[in-house]
Amino acid sequence: MFRASVLKSASKRLTVAIQSRSFTNSGRALIHANKTTLSKTSEFIGNNAPFGVTTYSRPEMVLKKGKGSFLWDVEGKKYVDFSAGIAVTALGHSNPEVAKIMFEQANTLVHSSNLFYNLWTLKLSKELVEKTKQFGGMYNASQVFLCNSGTEANEAALKFARKYGTSISLKKTKFITFETSFHGRTFGSLSVTPNPKYQKPFAPLVPGVSVAKPGDIASVEKLISDETCGVIIEPIQGEGGVHPQNHEFLVSLKKLCSKHKALLIYDEIQCGLGRSGKLWAHAKLPKEGHPDILTMAKALGNGFPIGATMISKEVGDVIKVGDHGTTFGGNPLGARIGCYVLNQIATDEFLNNVQKKSELFKVKLNELKEKFPKILRISGVKG
Repeated sequence: MFRASVLKSASKRLTVAIQSRSFTNSGRALIHANKTTLSKTSEFIGNNAPFGVTTYSRPEMVLKKGKGSFLWDVEGKKYVDFSAGIAVTALGHSNPEVAKIMFEQANTLVHSSNLFYNLWTLKLSKELVEKTKQFGGMYNASQVFLCNSGTEANEAALKFARKYGTSISLKKTKFITFETSFHGRTFGSLSVTPNPKYQKPFAPLVPGVSVAKPGDIASVEKLISDETCGVIIEPIQGEGGVHPQNHEFLVSLKKLCSKHKALLIYDEIQCGLGRSGKLWAHAKLPKEGHPDILTMAKALGNGFPIGATMISKEVGDVIKVGDHGTTFGGNPLGARIGCYVLNQIATDEFLNNVQKKSELFKVKLNELKEKFPKILRISGVKG
């Protein structure tokens, strides 16, 4: 976790990076002023990069190890990972306790398949439900489906919503999503990610998806009907630019969903698990704004692939054996890691510390904004 001295040092590094324009190709958060590409880097990339499918645009640097908030490349250069692996390493890179758990469980039982019970899969499910309620989240949380990623968690959410909808009416199959949202790249999740850059090359996608304007309840009212089975939204948009949704809007959205017997799905894959200073971003809302389905991933495994879809009893009642499944999801290794990470984050001390650091970052980032006019906006969550 950051201390004031570390933040001060990081702020200086960021200042140097802005002055030298030494950001990565994606403009994200690995910062280092020296742009020199040395022999080890060039040699590795030249020998290996041609064999990887070109779905990513990477800068010419090769990472070798990480510790806490820092990363090192093959040349020995040290970087501050401001993105935490894109909202993943909530407990830091190479967390010693996570590493210990991985070693112990890898020497005990890694995989048993979901045809059998094991000691960790349902334990994590139970703790997710209990901790969520304890810390003010989804008041009607009942059950959890474990998988391997955020995209998979959203796919499960869409399937569960469709099954719930058709249990009411065979015509109740439509979805509503929101502009500038991101929910994943598989066909279902991509269909509710209304970005032409992502969607156009893979059209036609899943039919029956309408796109509303975030924060505009009137735009939702024009689209929702008794044929809508689900409405999916990020309480805080991530890729869309870190835009928190208005609380009144989310409460009104839930009311509208309830009126039409449509399920409200909150995608907290990026904004959940402590990132907002609460265990879940929606925990700031009254229960009238809580979801029927909640999806999560990223920080839950601190780097180990894991995702989860939490549902209410009403949704769980329509899901039957064989409706969904996964080979690796909820494996003992991932579930045990998830239990540890959850119990580290879901504490008053941890969450209060996030809020304190948030205020510190706000001050320092605004100082940078004043110093560098090209910084247009500082995004974040209040309170």
